[in-house]
Amino acid sequence: MSERERRILVVEDERAIADAVADRLRAEGFRVDVAGDGPSAVMLAARIQPDLVVLDIMLPGFDGLEVCRRIQASRPVPVLMLTARDDETDLLVGLAVGADDYLTKPFSLRELAARVHALMRRVERSVESASLHAELPPVTVGDLEINPSERRVHRAGREVHLTPTEFDLLLHLAGRPRTVLPRERLLSEVWGWHDTSGTRTVDSHIKALRRKLGADLIRTVHGVGYALDVAR
Repeated sequence: MSERERRILVVEDERAIADAVADRLRAEGFRVDVAGDGPSAVMLAARIQPDLVVLDIMLPGFDGLEVCRRIQASRPVPVLMLTARDDETDLLVGLAVGADDYLTKPFSLRELAARVHALMRRVERSVESASLHAELPPVTVGDLEINPSERRVHRAGREVHLTPTEFDLLLHLAGRPRTVLPRERLLSEVWGWHDTSGTRTVDSHIKALRRKLGADLIRTVHGVGYALDVAR
């Protein structure tokens, strides 16, 4: 499917922002629908089955975190969250309920378009790699087991539910255990970004992985990056 056939749902209650985002994404070749509150966003998503959702956290009705939970419960879809507050708690909760990326307001429309294209490319790569992973055996590092074909993760025998982005990041780290991977490299190889503007996105996903899998799972090398460092 070409990008010109892709459909995006923009959920934003500030009309000026919603219109600007929708206009830019239409100019990029996407088909765009807009919702201005939580309940209508969930209903519209169920009806149109968007390929990606651009979702503001602060919404009338119920907030973007609840919208994300409800959308992801019925059908996995990439979500780019928008937040007016640079609040790490909101960002971590957003990642935990299924968001793939976030932008803090004010943001440039050029940056938003770049993030949307990167997310679309990642979805395409995930579909292509699914068949390649179908015959791969589980990856085991210490008491961590990752099943690439089923996209399931267990630690010490307990299954842990990860978002698609968290899974891709963990699998990437597990492919090079105890090797320190720079943030910039992770952005390029996991997110498909080719600049360094999103290093905090990597940090937030690492924190989410630690919260779900244990603080000892990933080692930080300050000023460099991260390594999967589970004890043997």
